[in-house]
Amino acid sequence: MSSSKEADPTLGYLTRKDTEVKLPRPTRVKNKTPAPIQITAEQILREARERQEAEIRPPKQKITDSTELGEYRLRKRKEFEDLIRRVRWNIGVWIKYAQWEESQKDFKRARSVWERALEVDYKNHTLWLKYAEVEMKNKFINHARNVWDRAVTLLPRVDQLWYKYIHMEEMLGNVAGARQVFERWMKWTPDQQGWLSYIKFELRYNEIERARGIFERFVDCHPRVGAWIRYAKFEMKNGEVGKARTVYERAVDKLSDDEEAEQLFVAFAEFEERCKETERARAIYKFALDHIPKGRAEDLYRKFVAFEKQYGDREGIEDAIVGKRRFQYEDEVRKNPLNYDSWFDYIRLEESVGNKERIREVYERAIANVPPAEEKRYWQRYIYLWINYALYEELDAGDAERTRDVYRECLNLIPHNKFSFAKIWLLAAQFEIRQLNLKAARQILGNAIGKAPKDKIFKKYIEIELQLGNIDRCRKLYEKYLEWSPENCYAWSKYAELERSLSETERARGIFELAIAQPALDMPELLWKAFIDFETAEGEFERARALYERLLDRTKHLKVWISYAEFEATAMDVDNVDLSEHEQKKQCIERARRVFEKALNYFRSSAPDLKEERAMLLEKWLNMESTFGELGDVSLVQSKLPKKLKKRRHVATEDGSTRIEEFIDFLFPEESQTTNLKILEAAYKWKKQKLSSDD
Repeated sequence: MSSSKEADPTLGYLTRKDTEVKLPRPTRVKNKTPAPIQITAEQILREARERQEAEIRPPKQKITDSTELGEYRLRKRKEFEDLIRRVRWNIGVWIKYAQWEESQKDFKRARSVWERALEVDYKNHTLWLKYAEVEMKNKFINHARNVWDRAVTLLPRVDQLWYKYIHMEEMLGNVAGARQVFERWMKWTPDQQGWLSYIKFELRYNEIERARGIFERFVDCHPRVGAWIRYAKFEMKNGEVGKARTVYERAVDKLSDDEEAEQLFVAFAEFEERCKETERARAIYKFALDHIPKGRAEDLYRKFVAFEKQYGDREGIEDAIVGKRRFQYEDEVRKNPLNYDSWFDYIRLEESVGNKERIREVYERAIANVPPAEEKRYWQRYIYLWINYALYEELDAGDAERTRDVYRECLNLIPHNKFSFAKIWLLAAQFEIRQLNLKAARQILGNAIGKAPKDKIFKKYIEIELQLGNIDRCRKLYEKYLEWSPENCYAWSKYAELERSLSETERARGIFELAIAQPALDMPELLWKAFIDFETAEGEFERARALYERLLDRTKHLKVWISYAEFEATAMDVDNVDLSEHEQKKQCIERARRVFEKALNYFRSSAPDLKEERAMLLEKWLNMESTFGELGDVSLVQSKLPKKLKKRRHVATEDGSTRIEEFIDFLFPEESQTTNLKILEAAYKWKKQKLSSDD
C-alpha cells in the first residue's frame, strides 16, 4: 500500500523516493580558532588546478558497416527510451529524441516521437512549433500544414501558431490559403495586432477594398479610439479625404464620452488642419473642450493654444489662453468647491473676458457652495462672493433689479440669529441711497437694527440721518443704540457731542450724567475725560473740579491725579476781572500744588507699595514747576525726590527653579531716616546684650 501511494504515473516504475537526490550531511566545525598557517584562496585554486586529473573522454567510434550502424541506433534508441521512462514529463528529452531520429533521416520514427510527445503535453505550443518546423525544413508541406491545422484547432489563443501558419502559406504563394487561415483566426476575435496583421497582408497584395472591409470588422470588434484613428489614417493614406472624415465623424458619434476621446478629437482636428480646413479644426477643438471633462483635456488645451497661435488672430489666441486658464480653475474648483480663493480667481478671469452669461453662471455656481457650518469664520471669505456679485451687477452690468435681488438673497441666507455681517446691510442700504430710494434704505437699516444690531450699522445709520438733517431720527437712533449697548462710552460721548453741537448744553450734561451713572462701561476713562473737557470748554471750572473729585472717589489712578493737577494749573477764569492775570496764575499754581500734595499723601499713606507711581508723580510735579518759570519752586519737589537703587531678587521660573533678576527700587527721604533709626536701635540692643552676657 505504501509503495502504491508513493508511485507516480509520470515516473514509470520508479517511486519519488528513488528519484530524490541525497546530499551528504555538512560537517560541524568544532574548533573555530584561526590556523597557525593561513592559506589564501589563490593558493587553494592553484593547488586544485595542479592536482586536477586529466579528463577521460570516450574514444571516437567510426561506423564502417550497416551492422555497426544498426547497433549504434539500437543503443541510442534504448538510451532515449530509458530516459523517457524516467523523466517522461521533460519535453526537452522528447525534442532531442525526435531531432536525433530526424538526423538519422528516419522521418516516420521522428513523427512517432513527436506524436508521443504531444500525447504527454499537447498544450505546450513549443512542441507544435518545432514539430512543424521539422516538417517544413524537410519539405513535407502537407504534413506541416496538417500539424499547423491541428495546432491552431487545439490552441486557438496562441497567436504565434497562427502567424507561423500564415507565414508558411504566404511563403508558398498560397495567398487564398493564407486568407482562409486569417478568416479562421478572426472568428476567434484576436487582439488588435492580429487584425492589423490581416490588414497589412491584404495591403501587400493591393487589396484595398478587402482591407477596408477588414477595418470595418476591426472597429466593430474593437470599438476603441486607436482603432478608429488607424482606420481614418488608412483612408487618408489612400487619398479618400471624404471617407476619412466620415470615419472620424462616426467615431465621434460613438466614442465622444469615452475616456480616450481626447486623442480622437486631437487626431480629428489635426486631420482637418492638414486638409487646410482651419474653421472645421477650430470648431472641433471648441466642441471637444465643451464636452470632455476638464480633468482629461490637458493635452487638448495645449494643442488648441498651439493651433490658435499658428492660425488664429489676436482674439482667438487670447480666447485659447483664457480657455486653458479656465480649464485650470475648473479643475481646482472641482477638487475643492469650498476653496473660495479659486472661485475669486475664476470670476476675475471671466470678468476680464466680459461674457455676461458666463460671469453670472460662475457667480451662481460659486455662491451655491454655502459653508457647511454656521460659524462666522467659515463665512468670512464666502460673503465676499455675494458682495462682488452685487457690485458686478450694479457697476458693470448696470442691472439695478438683479443687484437688489442679490442683496436680498444674501441677507435671507445669512443666519442672523447666530452671526451677521454689518457690511452687507450697509452696502445694501447705500445701494438704495444711490438709487434715490431713501425709504428702502431706511427699511434695510431698520431691519438690520432689529435682527442683528451692530456698532457699524448704528454709526452709519446715524451718519446718514445727520447728513440728511433729521435730528429727531438721530436722537431716536442714539436712544436705540444706548438701549442695545448701555456700556458703550463711544455712543454716550457722540450723543452728548451731537447735543452740544446743537447748543443743547443741559441735554448734553444730562446725557453725560446718565452715562457716568451706568454700572458698567467699556472705556470709562474716555467718558470722564469727555465730560470734563465738555465742562472745561463751557468755562464751568467748578463743575469740572467737582467731576475730578467724584472721579477720585472712584479711582485713585496716577493719571487721574496728573490730569487733575494739569487742569488746575491751566484753569484760569478769563471772565474774572477782579484779579490780574498774574494773580490768577499764582492761584492756579497753588491749586495744582495742593493736588500734588494730596496725591503724594495718598501714595505715602494708603499705597506705600506703589513706589514707581509715586516717583513718576514727583517727576511730573518737578517738570511742571520748571515750566512755571519764576512762579515755580523746584526746591519744593527736589527734597521729596527718591534715590534709585539697583537690587536683586529671586524669581520662580516655569520649570519650578528660581533665578535672580535685577530691579530698580526707590528709597524716599522719610524711608531712609527710619532705616537709619532702625540700624541704631539694633546696634544699641546688641551692645546691651553683650554687656549682660559679660556680667
